[in-house]
Amino acid sequence: MVKAVVGDETQLQLAEDRLSQFSLPAQVGLVIGKLSSYLERGFVFDLVPTPQNDAGQPVCSVLEASKFDSKKGSKPKSRTSDSSSSLVIDKDWVAEHARQVSRMMVGGMKVVGIYVWASEAAFKNSTMVLCQTVKGVAEAISFCDDDMDERLLIHICYSPRRWTCRNCTLSSNITSSSLQPCDFKMGRVLTSLQAFKCLYNFDLRLPIYQGKASNSQTLSDVLRNGISIYAKELRGAKAMIDGHLVVNDETCKTDGLHEVELLLPFMKDMYIEASSQKDVIGVVSFTGSVCSFSFLNSKEPISQAIADIKDDIIRSLQSRLDIICDEADGDLGLTDDGIMEESNDLSSEKPVSQLVLRSLRKNCNLSLPRRVFVPWLAGTFISDYLQSSETLEVLKDHCVELMSMETPNDASTILEPEEEALRVITRSFWDVVVPYSSAPSSFEEKSREITSAENSQKPTKSPNVNFIAAVFFLLLSVIVGYMLVRKS
Repeated sequence: MVKAVVGDETQLQLAEDRLSQFSLPAQVGLVIGKLSSYLERGFVFDLVPTPQNDAGQPVCSVLEASKFDSKKGSKPKSRTSDSSSSLVIDKDWVAEHARQVSRMMVGGMKVVGIYVWASEAAFKNSTMVLCQTVKGVAEAISFCDDDMDERLLIHICYSPRRWTCRNCTLSSNITSSSLQPCDFKMGRVLTSLQAFKCLYNFDLRLPIYQGKASNSQTLSDVLRNGISIYAKELRGAKAMIDGHLVVNDETCKTDGLHEVELLLPFMKDMYIEASSQKDVIGVVSFTGSVCSFSFLNSKEPISQAIADIKDDIIRSLQSRLDIICDEADGDLGLTDDGIMEESNDLSSEKPVSQLVLRSLRKNCNLSLPRRVFVPWLAGTFISDYLQSSETLEVLKDHCVELMSMETPNDASTILEPEEEALRVITRSFWDVVVPYSSAPSSFEEKSREITSAENSQKPTKSPNVNFIAAVFFLLLSVIVGYMLVRKS
């Protein structure tokens, strides 16, 4: 459980100045940071305001109580009292904002809660809706296993001006006890982070099954299931940092960018394994390179940096698949990045990610977005994903809309370590297993053919020839035995 929270003094002061400048009655947004179970501490890197909804309306507003009841003709309440005001929040819009911002996070950085800029009375009268908003945000970004069942709720009160922080327990039932106060202070956070980088190559081969349960199995279903299985294997991988195998769970004592290499044991070839299963009708090949960054607090052990790298790789694969599926929703044709080599009537009506694999008769290719990294705060990075047809202008729009930040004017500061997009190729059963499963059987057939050919070429020996040879060897053995007896 998080007992204390430290916010980056520079960024939070800028956020407070921004909120004061616009004189907003209320605002809600996301808290970017990290919750450390090892240190039992939370770290806040920055506050990101949630943009207006599609209708151009703010997602958080103050509902003021009527100053008098016209029906009863009651006297007006005191103007200095706003004890009946409360907050109205578009919870779904905040959750969607969190889902998209979470894709831009790298290892060691997450959406850890929400903040609200409101008066003390409005905050106290809105604890239930705030807890529900926090829970909606947590559910929207729950990619991988998380050992923390809590999120942060930061309240910035403008009258009087003060910051408070509370833990929000992610229980099934939201009650008044879901919020617990915790210590909050500001200090140096971003400048004390240590950077780790990993370029990881992977080659997944996922079987396509037949049967009733697989009648409606799409390409995205196969990929999601494969990624979840692969995540378990990846979390058990050993790691090397700067060429040294990580053995002891200690802190990193050197500065600079640290190179991480993940070491996985040899795994069975899915091509060969698929050929031994009767219900396999094809294989999905998922290959490419994933670049990952992770940022670690100087007091955390290096094992946490490795865990963050692994978590980031899995989240990156899932995020790319989500982007493809999001773009496919409502699309009646194939995407530009997913092109059927030989389409049939069924596949021409759906995007590649939504194709039912059991009905495919031809191979298909799909390109997933590649990852790029944008400089963020104090030497850190955030990431975004670009389709092959998209340029860096799309990246700028995403940063302004989702992160309320401007991208650097110098494009050379944007890192593009992934030279090629991740590739997904579906192959039918016979395209995959013939080189493996049919090779032994064809070898046996050829052996039989060669043996029969040799037998057919050999001259046929008659029974008379065999009888004469037997008599000859019998007489020879008798003569040799007789000569040995005479000598003795």
